[in-house]
Amino acid sequence: MIDVGQAVIGFFMMLGLMALGLHVAVAMLITSIIGVLAFMGTTPLESYGNQMWSIMNDFLLTSIPLFVLLGEILLRSGVTDRMYKTLSLWLAPLPGGLLHTNIGASSIFAAVSGSSVATAATISTVALPEFRKRRYNEKLVLGSIASGATLGILIPPSVNLIIFGALTNTSIGQLFVGGIIPGVCLTLLFMLSIILIAKMFPGTAETVIEDTSMAEKVGSLVHLIPPAVIFFVTMGAIYFGWATPTEAAGAGVMLSLGIAAIYRGLSWQMLHEALLSTMRTSALCLFIITAAFYLNFVLGVMGVPQAMTDYVASLGLSQLGLILVLVIFYLVLGCFIETLSMMVGTVPIVFPIILYANIDPVWFGIFLVLMMELALITPPVGMNLYVVQGIRGRGAVSDLFIGVLPFVAVIGIFVGVIIAFPTLVTWLPSLMF
Repeated sequence: MIDVGQAVIGFFMMLGLMALGLHVAVAMLITSIIGVLAFMGTTPLESYGNQMWSIMNDFLLTSIPLFVLLGEILLRSGVTDRMYKTLSLWLAPLPGGLLHTNIGASSIFAAVSGSSVATAATISTVALPEFRKRRYNEKLVLGSIASGATLGILIPPSVNLIIFGALTNTSIGQLFVGGIIPGVCLTLLFMLSIILIAKMFPGTAETVIEDTSMAEKVGSLVHLIPPAVIFFVTMGAIYFGWATPTEAAGAGVMLSLGIAAIYRGLSWQMLHEALLSTMRTSALCLFIITAAFYLNFVLGVMGVPQAMTDYVASLGLSQLGLILVLVIFYLVLGCFIETLSMMVGTVPIVFPIILYANIDPVWFGIFLVLMMELALITPPVGMNLYVVQGIRGRGAVSDLFIGVLPFVAVIGIFVGVIIAFPTLVTWLPSLMF
């Protein structure tokens, strides 16, 4: 059986390949092939082919392209734009004005798209033209968009939670339900932080009072119905056991097509663009997943999880001590590695240790997603920062580094909260399941 030193060398070799610019899936495949040749003595391509065939026949993974397609249809049919304008009517009068709309729109779009990067791109496209007309601190505007978009991987349905569940054989339904309370709490904490900043620094944001009657504001709520219906149909079907996550995602896509038709946004051109974008995103995700499962298989055969578990057991760490070590580990790792890469590259090694320490898998899944949220908005590799900057199209990306600082602090504090009060994550899944 492999020892801990060899496992650590292999892990840093994989990180080194990523640092050289290799695609994460390629880096994991190379690491796996070296492990097979060095320790197993079998043909790498044969074992990879067997694993790939097994993984791609997993019905659960079919939900990933379906949830991606769902978000694409809503974006391209104009539903998101109407949703943003409705929220601006209700949230703009709060201290901080339209900054709250960025957070609110991100949380709602997250509840149907499942992707943080898609949320960042969507809200940036809709929001930035509106802010250019108004007097706001641009750094804070950009920070609120990039940070609000991190909710895309926490609020269900989340593609990252689906992948985590597939990697660890954890219930997707429980993971989805476990993300609801933390998602709502983090949304409210983001908005509270905006109110505090607006009160402390009055020049950062203007409070917008729209010349709109109450009847018009109430009437505009009709545009929030489509995402709400999709969310409750998909989540309700999973919770009540009426459908698997894949079947629920399929129902969500059918609903989104009907909504697009109602809004007169359904066309062959729109479908072509949505399907093409879905194909690209899904191919990227599934390539990474197959490489991660193959690495997981190789590590298991080589005995790495058992070796790491024995090593951690010898250290005598408490549950809290282990969690604090993981916080530091993921904080450092998240500064240098893209979030999905960070998850699929570490879960095969870390998860057996989590089980040994008797830490709830659902809680750990939400904890890991929160650490990924931090990675999405921390330089130098924070993906959301570059997505928002790309759509902004001017200025320096360092503006975003400054703008996200209050929200990085909020996520950090909330990680401490769920460590101190784990029932925030586990209570609802235990009640419903």
